[in-house]
Amino acid sequence: MSGQITMQPWSQVQGACAGILRVEIANSGKLNAMTRKMWRQLKSVFEEIQGNRMARCVVVQSHGGAFCAGGDISEYPAFRFDPDSLAAFHEEEVWGGLNAMLACDVPIVASITGVCMGAGVEIASCCDVRWVSENASFGAPIAKLGFPMAPKELHLVSSAVGMHAAKRMLLEAAVFSAQDMAATGWCAQPLSESQLHEQVEGAARRIASLSPQAARLNKQTMRSLARNEAVHAPYAYAASTEHREGVNAFIEKRTANF
Repeated sequence: MSGQITMQPWSQVQGACAGILRVEIANSGKLNAMTRKMWRQLKSVFEEIQGNRMARCVVVQSHGGAFCAGGDISEYPAFRFDPDSLAAFHEEEVWGGLNAMLACDVPIVASITGVCMGAGVEIASCCDVRWVSENASFGAPIAKLGFPMAPKELHLVSSAVGMHAAKRMLLEAAVFSAQDMAATGWCAQPLSESQLHEQVEGAARRIASLSPQAARLNKQTMRSLARNEAVHAPYAYAASTEHREGVNAFIEKRTANF
């Protein structure tokens, strides 16, 4: 099958895991490498999620045993050797998908198994919470292909994994284990594959049970702070229904109904 980015409810059971969405990376036979079409689909999917007021959490995962091996190199000769077409690929298609994830106010949880290279590290770095399996491996060995990481993508990755790890990925073509990445704080402690699904679903359920307004506002504030921008109207939520419900539920010793 050709590569696809798909979105569906976490559970097909009516009412189960309400508000949790599953975004899946799939490119069978290519370790889920990203095609140009898949980058465009990634943008469309996350723009749709951003406009979905019922969405409370998104889990990004893969089809099969690898998260994402990078870009689909079989496509590269068609556009990489011309500066204009190369710029359009990185600035419009790749960054369009990544920026749609970064701009999404709904919390994003990554569930990572197996190979996570290049584009996979970039996609995972756009997620808010990252859970990984013990067999996962990470890197960006694109120097072996003779090209650097695009500027916006490099800023994203180095901000997430740390400049030293990013330099090793790019200058040494170093590959890091799940334990290595956890030591940097980039992800949670690695789990066995049998534990990973349970932990990811539990994290998504916890997020979905909390105030979606608070989650969205927290993500907006974190984006502003990362850009050294003023936070717009930070206390405008004061009279909101969710604010009142959360405080009143605590006083009344009951579970808040968000």
